[in-house]
Amino acid sequence: MPGSLNPTAMARLLGPWNSGAAPAYRELADVVRLLVMDGRIPLDVALPSERALAVMLGVSRTTVTAAYASLREQGFLSGGQGSRGRTGIPHRTVPVSGPGLAVPDGILDLAYASLPATGEVVHRAFADALIDLPALLPGFGYDAVGLPPLREAIADRYTAAGIPTAAAQILVTSGAQHALNIILKTLAGRQQKVLVEHPSYPNALDAIRASGSRTVPVPMPPAAEPTSGGGGEPTSGGWDIDGMVAAMRHQRPAMAYLVPDFHNPTGRIMSNLQRRRLVREAAGTGTVLVVDETLRELNLDDVSTSPLAAFSPAVVTIGSLSKSHWAGLRTGWIRADEDLISRFVQTRTTMDLGGPIVEQLAGVRLLRAFTEPLDARLAELRRNREALLGLLAEHLPEWHVERPRGGLTAWCRLPTPSSTALTVVAPDFGVRLAAGPRFGVGGAFEHFMRVPYTLAPTRLGTAVLALRDAQARIDASPQLRRTLKAPKEAAAVA
Repeated sequence: MPGSLNPTAMARLLGPWNSGAAPAYRELADVVRLLVMDGRIPLDVALPSERALAVMLGVSRTTVTAAYASLREQGFLSGGQGSRGRTGIPHRTVPVSGPGLAVPDGILDLAYASLPATGEVVHRAFADALIDLPALLPGFGYDAVGLPPLREAIADRYTAAGIPTAAAQILVTSGAQHALNIILKTLAGRQQKVLVEHPSYPNALDAIRASGSRTVPVPMPPAAEPTSGGGGEPTSGGWDIDGMVAAMRHQRPAMAYLVPDFHNPTGRIMSNLQRRRLVREAAGTGTVLVVDETLRELNLDDVSTSPLAAFSPAVVTIGSLSKSHWAGLRTGWIRADEDLISRFVQTRTTMDLGGPIVEQLAGVRLLRAFTEPLDARLAELRRNREALLGLLAEHLPEWHVERPRGGLTAWCRLPTPSSTALTVVAPDFGVRLAAGPRFGVGGAFEHFMRVPYTLAPTRLGTAVLALRDAQARIDASPQLRRTLKAPKEAAAVA
């Protein structure tokens, strides 16, 4: 049965909530909202009446009424004025990251790390696809493996990168997330273990949890000192390969999900030396390495590495056109040996019977002229990255920012464990964020925030000023921070 919260318990949870840094009703609403999002006030719990809470807190009833009204407007409280509203999470304009959520008007979205389409190039590919479509209309339209021309185009790109690949080694999927779900259902499943980097891509962690698998997180080392970038082979830092090897030997995970190419969220890239050792150790433990290469083409510092599959035919690779061209294409793929591809196809047919044909035809055109939009896109991202790093250094110097070698995001260490609190208050300043704990398991990374550089420099300037103002509110209102101890050193995390 849904419960209720009495005034005494509510006051204890609120703590010293009224700092005077903002109107009292707003501070009260902010703290209640954080408590709900943080799970310290459960969902579907009735809050104390306005009168009872006002008496307990020693404030006017008007203050509590205004705070409750703000929570109702934002979707954190149900019921009308005068009734005992119940806590909830808003279904639409939520100030946090989440798949498929629309951005409210007037909000700059820093929760997603994605770019607009490479306009004319994508448009032209779809126009050409419609020309090719009539030849396929006499068929049924179902193809669980993918259109042969698209599989051939994907295979040709791997071959050109030094990994001989046949079309039979490619399964076309509806994006990289779809690919991961197919792989998880085939290779892992309930109660089996999946090794991941920590932090990692949030939607991948969600998929692993949803599959019933058990996550084995291996912490990434602390960031190295900032460097000016440059090409060549990356240094050997960035991944705790010893920790991964130990986890594979002792935990025996069925698979490992890795993002070695401009890792999301840190932007790091794994060296060839680390790749070679990881492949060798995985072969000895029976762990299947599943590599997400969706960001590999966003190489901002011209770093030279080989794809992980170049070191072993047993590596399973996920690719996509979402980051290089447009997420709306929903075109991804799996590269693996033919026996595994056959197993993946069998799994895929329990989920769907094939992808949309027009998008696949457009994908063929885009892959055959892959580099056409890429140079301009990389130049834009380099400008954005430098703008963001400069803005953060100027306006939030207490944030320690790891310089990304590529990809779309910067990983920032905050001065206090306040990532969730920042996510809660940031929409008041016009910004939507993804809190650090979204990138980990067990509530880790409250000291961190991922900030994409996918917006133009002028909009990034607006966003960073909003982050500065939100940080100032957190600094002036310590009651908004989570009551957490500072995180343990990365090497000590399980």
